[in-house]
Amino acid sequence: MVSDAVVEEVRARADLVEICSEYMPLKRVGKSYRGPCPLHGGEGRNFAVDPAKGIFKCFVCDEGGDVFSFVMKHLGLDFPSAVRYVAGRVGVEIPETDEPREDPYGHLRAVASFAEEWFAEQLRGDGGVEARRYLEKRGIDMEAAERYGLGYAPDAWRAMREAAGTRGIEERHLLEVGLLATSERAEEPYDRFRHRLMFSIRDLRDRPIGFGGRAMGESGEGVPKYINSPDSPIFHKGKLLYGLNWARHSIRRDGHAAIVEGYTDVLSLHLHGLSVAVAGLGTAFSSEQAESLGRYAQQVYLVYDSDDAGLRATFKAADILLAAGLHPLVVTLPEGEDPDSVVRERGVGALRAYFQDAVDVLERKLQILEREGYLANIEGRRRAIDGLLSTLRSVRDPALRDIYLDRAVERTGVRRETLVHEIARQAEGGGARPSGEARRRAGREPPSEREETRAHPAERNLVLLLVRDRSLVERAVAAGITSEDLRDAGLRAVYSALAADSDGPDGGGEDDWTARVAGVGLRPMEDLLTDDTELTSPLQIFDESVRRLLHRPQLERLREIDRELELADEGQARELLVEKQGIAERLREAGFPLSFLQKRRRGPAGPSSHD
Repeated sequence: MVSDAVVEEVRARADLVEICSEYMPLKRVGKSYRGPCPLHGGEGRNFAVDPAKGIFKCFVCDEGGDVFSFVMKHLGLDFPSAVRYVAGRVGVEIPETDEPREDPYGHLRAVASFAEEWFAEQLRGDGGVEARRYLEKRGIDMEAAERYGLGYAPDAWRAMREAAGTRGIEERHLLEVGLLATSERAEEPYDRFRHRLMFSIRDLRDRPIGFGGRAMGESGEGVPKYINSPDSPIFHKGKLLYGLNWARHSIRRDGHAAIVEGYTDVLSLHLHGLSVAVAGLGTAFSSEQAESLGRYAQQVYLVYDSDDAGLRATFKAADILLAAGLHPLVVTLPEGEDPDSVVRERGVGALRAYFQDAVDVLERKLQILEREGYLANIEGRRRAIDGLLSTLRSVRDPALRDIYLDRAVERTGVRRETLVHEIARQAEGGGARPSGEARRRAGREPPSEREETRAHPAERNLVLLLVRDRSLVERAVAAGITSEDLRDAGLRAVYSALAADSDGPDGGGEDDWTARVAGVGLRPMEDLLTDDTELTSPLQIFDESVRRLLHRPQLERLREIDRELELADEGQARELLVEKQGIAERLREAGFPLSFLQKRRRGPAGPSSHD
């Protein structure tokens, strides 16, 4: 971390006018400097810099702040990186022992820059004829190809490798960036990209860091149409969005982004004036990508294919965007169309019309459920709720969450209290698919002996004590513990064997007793017999474990109530608090300590290691 004192020293030394002047022409007007805003791409002199106060302000996009704010917004840096960037400009050394004095991956960035230039040269040459024809059909001329870093990888196994060698670039660096690949069938490394149209992938500082390649001609069997650079020290495809380096200012200016499926879609939309388009890099949409978009706008249009695969990708991305506090809208194109085909065949106006007809993701799900007949009968509505839960659970914005709940109640006829309870009960799973336990409790899936679960501490402690002291078995049975109270399959089987033989071994020794319970599987028994965990005050631990297992439903209900309170309206919250108080009172009568119950009353909290 950079100390506050150093931050203030950097701020005091920084010349905001000088730094801003690198990105737009500034002209002195009175005591301030004015120019076109580089943040939203305006042309008028609406961007003002006050050198005396060290702040800037745009009177159109309303962005403002100090020198660090400008660098963060314009270059997409976080605060520590912005401080270091400005510090380097003003000659302040960051006093951190682990602070690198230069880019540790500068040599890899140089390799990527070389590759971008080389691919571009191949596209202009005789070997790039087919790739140029493909681009021409897509409405991309050579000027645009150069502007967006397009190129061509020739149909040769080691052309890139040999060209890099003449420039003194080491083979190991080509491998590290992913430009070369290896195989057990090849004696030497070979070019990863061959006979492909190349798309340069750049970071927010417009530096090439990776590549995507589209196969030219008919792809052979097993040859993917698109391949991307593998992850490297400078390239992490799960965190990046193609085109964000060009789109971020337009996204901030327009207040929204558009996620499309491919490189060509991004370029086509940018060339036709829709410069808010970005795309993923062949991986599932991630929370890191959502966070990147959230720095520039809160509204995101999802423009995926309308087939089943496209809808699945749309809804998965929408849930991730909702969880990041963004608001996704679904753009529905005609079947078989994509953004590129729409703008080329019918013009940008036609695509804008589809954007204007975009609907909220929850509304889109409801449209599909109604179209497919799910809302017409009881069983269908039950399944419809399952389809809506991931979206209802993902939304982070409180106001939008409340709107979603009301809309789901209106369209499905399911009570709000029921929806809130379902969302809260499944919240621990964290994914779109409910946990196995939640599905069983809803009566839709039987328990599986093969289901792997992490053993509950109370279950483990109890069975471990019984294995060490068989005289406690009768006491556990008398207290009402049955095998059904243990959810771990191995512990449940051991307990069943112990309870069936509650008189204990008849002097035959440990091996004889182990043989009698071998039917449960030796692995659980071996784990317990070799467990050297020290359980101090074993009788106290025994009583506590029995109490927690017998009252597990009430403890779990307390956790559900805590989560429901986060979603409940005022009336439901009052009812939940009354229910919570009643459960706490019953637990107190059962012997749970007052300190535990007071902790539960303080408010929502995740399960502790004792729950």
